[in-house]
Amino acid sequence: MGETAQFMTLPEGRRAWLHAWLPQTQPKAVVQIVHGMAEHAGRYAALAAALNARGFAVYAQDLPGHGQTVESIAALGHVADEGSWETLLSAVHGVRAHIEQRHAGLPLFLLGHSMGSFIAQHHLVEHGAGLAGVVLSATSGTLGPLRAVGLALNRAQIKLFAPDHRSALTEALTFKTFNKAFKPNRTASDWLSRDTAEVDAYLADPYCGFRCSASLWAGLLQAGSVLLDAERLKRIPASLPVLLIAGSTDPVCDGGRGTHLLAEHYRKRGLTTVTTVVYEGARHELLNETCSAEVTADLLDWFDERLQTP
Repeated sequence: MGETAQFMTLPEGRRAWLHAWLPQTQPKAVVQIVHGMAEHAGRYAALAAALNARGFAVYAQDLPGHGQTVESIAALGHVADEGSWETLLSAVHGVRAHIEQRHAGLPLFLLGHSMGSFIAQHHLVEHGAGLAGVVLSATSGTLGPLRAVGLALNRAQIKLFAPDHRSALTEALTFKTFNKAFKPNRTASDWLSRDTAEVDAYLADPYCGFRCSASLWAGLLQAGSVLLDAERLKRIPASLPVLLIAGSTDPVCDGGRGTHLLAEHYRKRGLTTVTTVVYEGARHELLNETCSAEVTADLLDWFDERLQTP
């Protein structure tokens, strides 16, 4: 068995580079991973290996505009001229359909990190039925007080330049601002992890850290406007188990405060099994942090517990 990676054709005709990590024995369940902005699915191989050892099959695609799904390195960071968020959602749903066809009848979990967690938030509103559980890593119920300003800026850049304009301004207002919280800085990506080797690996990876387009940022920031909308959240199955994990120094989720906010709204809208874990001192990439072994063990236990709970 082991790892395979190949292109698959999504229902709308787009291609996606899809990793599949399969255990040596018949899998007992499946985990679909949705990666974050400016990274790729191959970075989740260590988690996949740990899940395989516990009997889980794992699938993770390079999202549109990311990884080997793009036709060239120069194309990294741009999803679509229009409807970038809808394109991302459709790609994730397409891979889910592939998994459900290949592993019919097996429990399916969804795990989204960072931007992938916001995609997952939207997915569980529309397609929460049929999932055995959802893990949201480095997530939040808000994209911050400047979300509307950022959205307006990116829409203006689309008009002034082009939808595929790589937005240095938005990068400065987000990633570079995040990094300032960890001065004196060793690198431009210190905010990702306390593990310097993992940060260096990220910086050395040609499929990581690229600048994203104004249309991708606009899609994400527009999607952020409805994260806590009460009528939308009521559409999530009340019995769907949700685990939210965050680092206490992660600027994306305001040190876990945005994560707790989301959990609170899920409970208000009727979800009965919502768990939040904030790892003290951890930054953005929990699976690449100095506490990654603890995080991985907690995830494995949570998945197994969901399978044992009727």
